[in-house]
Amino acid sequence: MITVHHLNNSRSQRILWMLEELGVPYEVKRYQREPSMQAPAALRAVHPLGKSPVITDGDKTIAESGAIIEYLNETYGAGRLSPAPGTPERLRYTYFLHYAEGSLMPLLFMKLLFGLLPGRVPWFIRPVARMVSAGVDKGLLLPQLGNHFMFLESELYQREWFAGAEFTAADIQMSYPLEAAAARSPLFERLPKLKAFVDRIQARPAYKRAIERGGEYALKK
Repeated sequence: MITVHHLNNSRSQRILWMLEELGVPYEVKRYQREPSMQAPAALRAVHPLGKSPVITDGDKTIAESGAIIEYLNETYGAGRLSPAPGTPERLRYTYFLHYAEGSLMPLLFMKLLFGLLPGRVPWFIRPVARMVSAGVDKGLLLPQLGNHFMFLESELYQREWFAGAEFTAADIQMSYPLEAAAARSPLFERLPKLKAFVDRIQARPAYKRAIERGGEYALKK
């Protein structure tokens, strides 16, 4: 039996969804974030970095969203949530499977951190922290995010899903950063294809079952 070590409001929600799409039985072991929003120390007993998502499957411990998704797709899905090797769809699938965490999520994480910064420093330097946060947001993060969102919007003008005409595990991997963007970035409101993508994934029965198993999370609209 697979065990998903599930941290609330985290990337591990994607892993529950992946398992529901594949119809694979699993157990959920729940962890709550500390007041600092960090994962609890108990997760270090599962994996040395103490991060989520992480799964255990027999004597195997697998961390990192993309690695877990690939493992589940190959081991339990016979590759059915990925396009056939050697096709253009497979190349796009591989790209977006890595792009989600490698390119898009770091920018969204920086936006979250700089947004929290003024409230996390002593009161007497908060005006300076607000200026720094606003400057980084305006000068770096919003232009970069705008470029990424326009790229993704154009991709979805060409096809319904990120890899092609069919839903794949790359769409599951892309869900977390795009739900985060929908919740945190005003730019997202002007992107109808990306908004429709988020609506489409959240309407999937397997997605809804995963929410029931994992619990409502803050990034969901």
